[in-house]
Amino acid sequence: MKEISKFQAVVQCKCPRCRKGPIFSGKIYSFKGQVTNEYCSHCHLRFEREPGFFYVAMFISYAMNVAEMIAVSIAAYVFGVALTYENLWIYVAVIVAGVLLFAPVNYRYSRVLLLHWLTPGLGYVPGLAKQNPTP
Repeated sequence: MKEISKFQAVVQCKCPRCRKGPIFSGKIYSFKGQVTNEYCSHCHLRFEREPGFFYVAMFISYAMNVAEMIAVSIAAYVFGVALTYENLWIYVAVIVAGVLLFAPVNYRYSRVLLLHWLTPGLGYVPGLAKQNPTP
């Protein structure tokens, strides 16, 4: 099996150590919700490194949210909504709709980015993709 790149592992929400096991169970837009797996199903890495580890993902999600709000408001302007006082509520509605639409994406990818790029000492081990070690 061909090993995947770091970018592919981030996009597919795979384990940062083996790049094979999924970080989440469930679909991104589902009524049951997406659940972060406790351990990698392939290399048995514990995803929550310490209690409260994923609280840091809240700050990443905030940064993603701000970027999305700016992009959505610029898109509204480009598509013809004039930037006037009369259109203020249109901009608010468009931004709130964008925030609600991207909330599951922010939840998932803020945790993935935290695990892949912001966790020191947690890196890819190439040999783990070919074997399934015991816990």
